[in-house]
Amino acid sequence: MSATTLDIEQCTAGDLARHRDELLDVYVDAYADKLNSPFFTPERYWERVEAYAARDGYALVLGRVAGQLIGYAMGFTLPTNSAWWKGLTTTVDPALTTEDGRRTFALTYIMVRVAYRRRGYARLLHDALLEGRPEQRATLLVLPENVAARTAYRTWDWYQIGELQPFPDAPLYDALVLDLPSSSARTDDRTL
Repeated sequence: MSATTLDIEQCTAGDLARHRDELLDVYVDAYADKLNSPFFTPERYWERVEAYAARDGYALVLGRVAGQLIGYAMGFTLPTNSAWWKGLTTTVDPALTTEDGRRTFALTYIMVRVAYRRRGYARLLHDALLEGRPEQRATLLVLPENVAARTAYRTWDWYQIGELQPFPDAPLYDALVLDLPSSSARTDDRTL
């Protein structure tokens, strides 16, 4: 881990518009190798971000080094009967995908500029976003070929429940789940 301090800023949906340009700059840097795909264009990305920001429980954490935005993480609480799980291509117990509007926090994006990777910043953003969440668990999607991220998530206690394609033109992702420690109503979803 670098000795450089990561300054964390907690934001809400109301802060999104004022940070738009710098959020997009980080996205373009982090996803430079995928921007030619229609699903990964900055325009499509921003459409998804705005849709997520309209959801209950939306949260955004920014990470800055010497004032420069080097990464961020965001997500929202899955609503009752969420469509999040509809893209699962893996058969799972239906109880695992039942949402009540309070059960699951979807970590939709966590990214760090390429020049700042492998310094522990992603973990700091991850922890800042999830700290104190009232949900029982969190979920996220990760590309199977993103070995560095998949390895990190596994060391952070995430576990895979299947494969999921969130949109018809999206790639197939690994769907991961993490039990959140702050929940008083814990169930072990791994046994479902």
